[in-house]
Amino acid sequence: MTMTCGTTHRRAGRVIAMVGCLMLGVLITPAHAQQTTVDVLSFLLTNRTIITGDFDRDALASAATRDTIATFLVQELATVPVSSSSGGFTYRLDRQLGTVIRTSDSFGPFYTERSLTAGRNRASFGIGYQSAAYDSIDGRDLRDGTLISTAAILRGDTQPFDVETVSLRIRTDTMTFTGNYGLTDRLDVSVAVPFVRLSLQGERVDTYRGQAFVQATGSASSSGLGDVVTRLKFNVYREGANGLAIGAETRLPTGDEDNLLGAGEVSFTPQVIGSVEGSTVGFHGQVGYTVHGVSKALGYGAAFTVAATPRFTVIGELLGRRVEGLGRLESTTVPHPRLVGVDTIRLTGVEETTDRIVAVGGFKWNMSSTWLFTANVLRPLSDVGLNASWIPTVTFDYSFGG
Repeated sequence: MTMTCGTTHRRAGRVIAMVGCLMLGVLITPAHAQQTTVDVLSFLLTNRTIITGDFDRDALASAATRDTIATFLVQELATVPVSSSSGGFTYRLDRQLGTVIRTSDSFGPFYTERSLTAGRNRASFGIGYQSAAYDSIDGRDLRDGTLISTAAILRGDTQPFDVETVSLRIRTDTMTFTGNYGLTDRLDVSVAVPFVRLSLQGERVDTYRGQAFVQATGSASSSGLGDVVTRLKFNVYREGANGLAIGAETRLPTGDEDNLLGAGEVSFTPQVIGSVEGSTVGFHGQVGYTVHGVSKALGYGAAFTVAATPRFTVIGELLGRRVEGLGRLESTTVPHPRLVGVDTIRLTGVEETTDRIVAVGGFKWNMSSTWLFTANVLRPLSDVGLNASWIPTVTFDYSFGG
């Protein structure tokens, strides 16, 4: 297929191609670790030196902790927000004018869907990059060595005399290719293909009466295809830019489960989407329920958009998920089976329904013609699960067809 475009389009295309190649080169670097990410995580959490007198309970606690942390990470990668399916430009056929016109002056939300669809035979593709350096887990610092995995304490004392701590540095870099196509004026289909690079470094330290000794270190690095996302959206009711739509999202288990790049299970999420939009300000909301996957979850999103100029939209969003059985980390204290007056503290994981809320802020800028540049930052508002303080994302989109 031959496409003709101006100098600006060619330059923008070359820039995006260069950025894409550079990021793809980083993400598909072969993994350095000889073991899987799960293996390294298990090693760091089970290499104990404190004599607790109960090996079976130690093994159960460390396995539960490992599984909880692994599930947190899989949830982060397997449910990473994907940019809204209809892209920034939406069109419809005006039968009175006999021509295709834009249905909204706004470029829409980041991740919350809007009811409008792209338009018949309208297509868009995009490339986005997101980086996350996780620094806390269930409100506990993950990096500074204060995460206690096992400890021995004299009953009545406030501080343990022997304590093992774990520090973890976990980082993900995700590049996502997206595509959307309007089958009709009311029906869109889309796909998102993520490539993920995950790195994990950890250290286990035993501190006995003030003297610290490194017990274990480990690292793992893996990269590859994540879980592919496919979506459908049908506009049920439309009046101008206002309307109601229904949709469905499926995440396929294409990521490597052993290296925590994917969930290992298909997830399916039906959705209801609504929009109220004026000439400048718009409100958008969606709710969906994941009925299959790592865990059942109620997901919801709300977005506020302001078309500051015809080429610049400012967006604020709230994204939430109520997840059944995601779990959390918990410290348990039990008497030592052999030493009188000594208690053992263990970090373990327990299943529990949890709520996660993320705030998003940023903008969409129409660079030229139908090129769209998006920049936003995600900020967790809850301390449940694995969290990064700030998660920046940039995306380039191009729309065409009609």
